[in-house]
Amino acid sequence: MKRIYMDNGATSFPKAPNVAEAVYKYMTENGCNVNRSSYENAGEAEDILLDTRYLLCHLFDFDKPSNVVFTSGITESLNCVIKGLLKKGDHCIVSGFEHNAVMRPLNSIGVEWSVAEISKNGHFENIESLFRENTRLVVMTHSSNVFGNVLPLEEVGEICKKKNIPFVIDTAQTAGHINVSFKNLNCDVLCFAGHKGLLAPQGIGGMIMTDEMAKKIPPIIEGGTGSVSHTIETPFFMPDKFEAGTMNIPAIYGLNAALKYIIDTKVENIEKTENILRERFLKGISNIKGLHIVDCENTKHTPVVSLVFDNIDMAEVSYILEKDFLIETRCGLHCAPIAHKTMGTYPQGTVRFSFGYFTTNDEIDAVITALNKIII
Repeated sequence: MKRIYMDNGATSFPKAPNVAEAVYKYMTENGCNVNRSSYENAGEAEDILLDTRYLLCHLFDFDKPSNVVFTSGITESLNCVIKGLLKKGDHCIVSGFEHNAVMRPLNSIGVEWSVAEISKNGHFENIESLFRENTRLVVMTHSSNVFGNVLPLEEVGEICKKKNIPFVIDTAQTAGHINVSFKNLNCDVLCFAGHKGLLAPQGIGGMIMTDEMAKKIPPIIEGGTGSVSHTIETPFFMPDKFEAGTMNIPAIYGLNAALKYIIDTKVENIEKTENILRERFLKGISNIKGLHIVDCENTKHTPVVSLVFDNIDMAEVSYILEKDFLIETRCGLHCAPIAHKTMGTYPQGTVRFSFGYFTTNDEIDAVITALNKIII
């Protein structure tokens, strides 16, 4: 039997074509650091970094490459923004589907937070009533990593702009899956992960921010940048302010190759393919008794489906799928207990099936067949 990978919500596999080759080429033919040296190979690496910033601007509908900051991943990005903007006693508004990359920093700081709920019509109800005098930030995931529902963040961004409250978006589950426009979302900071829908290696992510946020957020990591080395003060200009130390250059080379593939393929084509896969899966399991689809009604979706099962533990389902059918899924709470509480699947969790652009119809059909055998 061939391995069937159904865990793209955790990290994409396989990666985009040419990603591994780009990483290998850098490791074997270049290997230089950036912003420290003036020889030719270092300049080539710096060109790749700059090109990657431009590609990210193109993908996210943003205009200023210098305000594209590389981090180790979206968790670091969210921590940088949350811990930079908030202090104990401040108030923050979140959705009911946040990942612990948002909730744990809020908790550790001692921030008060309110949950904006999604109504059955797929919109936020009474979100304006949640704002307080001490509200300093709104941070929301663009799509649930558990249930795949895309949140109507455009309307949130408009409210935040009207109230002059910074709006931060976690695009871990939407970047590369659907079109994401910094401008249309009316956000102040957009955080992204390279290793999920962007089809790049692990260990690279970043954040894109307005000039105002670039001035307002302090760096949480400071050190050598290769610039203004005559002073012990951290540079105030972008992107050096947030990029101290040596970056994950091999992963950036991989991200560069992945972004070119996504832009050439077109995100709308990726979305269309993934929607077809999701609908094929939902149709195939619709008549299986003993399992239930957990969904948020009247919202757009990414290629993620969560199931709960009668009379069998979620972990046992995932174990049997892997042991007997070589199908790799993820069970449990998916680092998002607040999302499971919102949807009534806490504490047992769900079994999550997350597809990708390279998932095949045959793989979807094999999973459907396996689920029929497990339930019977």
